[in-house]
Amino acid sequence: MPIDLTQLSHDVAALCRRTAEFIRQEATSFDRARIEHKGLHDLVSYVDQETERRLVAGLRELLPQAGFITEEGTAGPDSQTEEFTWIIDPLDGTTNFVHGLPVYSISVGLLHGAELAVGVVHEVSRDESFRAVRGGGAFCNERPIRVTDVAELSGSLIATGFPYKDFGKLDGFLQILGAFMTRTHGVRRLGSAAVDLAYVAAGRCEAFFEFNLNSYDVAAGILLVREAGGHVTQFLTDGDPLFGREVVASNGHLHAQIQGVIGEFWQQ
Repeated sequence: MPIDLTQLSHDVAALCRRTAEFIRQEATSFDRARIEHKGLHDLVSYVDQETERRLVAGLRELLPQAGFITEEGTAGPDSQTEEFTWIIDPLDGTTNFVHGLPVYSISVGLLHGAELAVGVVHEVSRDESFRAVRGGGAFCNERPIRVTDVAELSGSLIATGFPYKDFGKLDGFLQILGAFMTRTHGVRRLGSAAVDLAYVAAGRCEAFFEFNLNSYDVAAGILLVREAGGHVTQFLTDGDPLFGREVVASNGHLHAQIQGVIGEFWQQ
């Protein structure tokens, strides 16, 4: 029996909305002493882990045959399947959450074979639910969203994420950052790649770029941008942005210009 992806996307959005309530409740009394450090700038909390457990349990009920790629490993070893695979970031923006900065999200994407089929990003603090289905458009709280039609860098706002693990390419990144600062309305670093991508899809900024990302950071957001009329690639090529560790997302009109600026300074 075929899967109704549109209904599934609504069910996933409802699950994320319920799970976001748990995160909001924990935010009111969060204890920093309960943080674990995967690295100096890479934090994880019991909230990440419990959120992921709740999501995995709910998604297993919705689609029992699907495999999982998760950030915290609560579903066991990654198990990408030939048919369906959930890709989950339970709390994208953990550092913001830990410090009480209100930009963090749940990100759930679904692969159907090798193609993204469903994407949901739930921005927790604003209680905004971004949802997309392959071929079915993108929505924010069930209102259709579209990328902007800005066609010149001088009229754009750019989002990015700062490196937090691999600093070997920091010089090139800072040169790119400087170029965008001087050629656009400005650059914003929100701290959640999933939110950045959702905001490109919703027309709140024109483009987003970041490197050293994982599939669970970007899976849902990639589909949101594409279904909202935008374009998503790797930095300098049209290569796979899902598993390629680097992402450029834009409204489409600016894509070549964005890649051109990155190409001035970026060394593979």
